[in-house]
Amino acid sequence: MNLDQVAFLRQDEISVLINTLEVTEHNHLQVAAKLRRSWSVEQTHAILETAILRKKAKSKFAAAEQMLFTRAGLEQASGEVISEYRAKKFFSHNFDQIADMCCGIGGDSLAYAADASVVGIDIDAVRLAMADHNAQRLSLSHRFKILEADLLKLEPLSNVDAFFFDPGRRTAAGKRIYRLSEYLPPANLINRWLSTVPHGGVKISPGIDYAELPNTALASVEFVSVNGQVREAILWYGALKHDAGRKATLLPSGATLTQRSEVPAAAEGPIKHWLYEPDGAVIRAHLVKELAAILDGNQIDASIALLTADNYHQTPFARAFEVVDSMPFQLKRLRQYLRQNDIGRIVVKKRGSPLDPQWLEKQLKPKGDKGATLFLTQVSGEPTVVICRQAYATAHL
Repeated sequence: MNLDQVAFLRQDEISVLINTLEVTEHNHLQVAAKLRRSWSVEQTHAILETAILRKKAKSKFAAAEQMLFTRAGLEQASGEVISEYRAKKFFSHNFDQIADMCCGIGGDSLAYAADASVVGIDIDAVRLAMADHNAQRLSLSHRFKILEADLLKLEPLSNVDAFFFDPGRRTAAGKRIYRLSEYLPPANLINRWLSTVPHGGVKISPGIDYAELPNTALASVEFVSVNGQVREAILWYGALKHDAGRKATLLPSGATLTQRSEVPAAAEGPIKHWLYEPDGAVIRAHLVKELAAILDGNQIDASIALLTADNYHQTPFARAFEVVDSMPFQLKRLRQYLRQNDIGRIVVKKRGSPLDPQWLEKQLKPKGDKGATLFLTQVSGEPTVVICRQAYATAHL
């Protein structure tokens, strides 16, 4: 996509045309042929690409049908649920001027511009033009300005109150980047900014190696899941830093679990009447022991993030399963157990097992009217299968 294509797409009549198209992988050639009667090759490509991306963007943006995207920009954008959650954190500190570093297509900038003045900075002129368009369509242009700049060369900011930094975490070939020093641009750039703008947030991969995290005296880390799926992690600096070093947040509910130094490590013990599968954000934030304390439970194995307890506790931080039985894992024995108990509908989950759940389902060939959830795991180092009834609570409720 180039600037001429973006200018073409910003026309009202073209936006309306795009939203009338029904483009699929099966008919895109036919649709393209029809468009070519009126538009150039570049314009046709821009129309089709935008039609496809707008449909994909609906899960992230309520106003997707008015917005413009690049594929990479849409993929990197957080989506409104997370962006608005972060924006409220900035607003709670009454920051008037926010810099959105690597603003891309402006997904985060739009959330911040709801109650603050925002400067969106990016090296990519096409993405900036799209961000400008998106702010205009959402009637936020009066609070949003763009700045084309290379962050590696940009002088430290002095006229903003806080910053948000969302560096690229994929190579040009699409491979994920996990090391902070290899982000595009590298995350350590913030060391140049903190002296003049000490308050800010940095979006990082939730799969970050803990050895990569800054000292807790400098920054705190928050892992965020949406509807039970871990989406991102954020480093918070200055006034935005929370007292606990680590935090797990579940959206859309906003439930949070924080690190507590006084809580001892969860004990390892036998499987009890209830099995709890912690939300991924809790696991990534290394807060399993804090959850165990809430549940009055223990881990089934020191290396496995599954908890067990005598009693049922409704919690947003884990899914609860009623344990029916458990046994050392043996394929023949498990197949016989399912048949004897009329279990034909199964969901297979694994924690610490090398087995592929889909492979196991094919091997078991269950038949029966009842359902069960099978956990392939280990207890005290031994391969084990735990048979459970349906979940009684889910992490995203």
